[in-house]
Parts: sequence; C-alpha cells; structure tokens
Amino acid sequence: MIRVTRINHVPLVLNADLIEHVEVTPDTVISLVNGQKFMVLETPEEVIERVMEFRRSINDCPHRQQAE
Repeated sequence: MIRVTRINHVPLVLNADLIEHVEVTPDTVISLVNGQKFMVLETPEEVIERVMEFRRSINDCPHRQQAE
C-alpha cells in the first residue's frame, strides 16, 4: 500500500499492485486496473518511488526471510 494525497488534499492509501499506469495531464493521474482514476498532488516520480519503497519493504520483510 502507498500513501498519496488527492488533489483536494484528502489523504488516500492505494494498493500499489493495482496501479496500471501514472500519467501527467498536467496533474498526476493514477489509473488502476479496475478503471478507477485518482488525481493526486504527488509527481509521477514520487508515486514511482513510493511503489518501489513498498516493494522493497515486502522483499526485505524478516518474516519472509525466516520462511525461506
């Protein structure tokens, strides 16, 4: 899950696995695989970084390393 901020300054938590694409129109629009779209204050680069941090946190999870 990643935290972003809607264009009206309302916080939003998105499932990073459902992001289909991110575009600039000039606002940042996140499109999900189910067709939902969210306009957010973060730049596409910030969204990408948050997704990467989220994925790293899953891969570095101590519980996962113990199970292997």
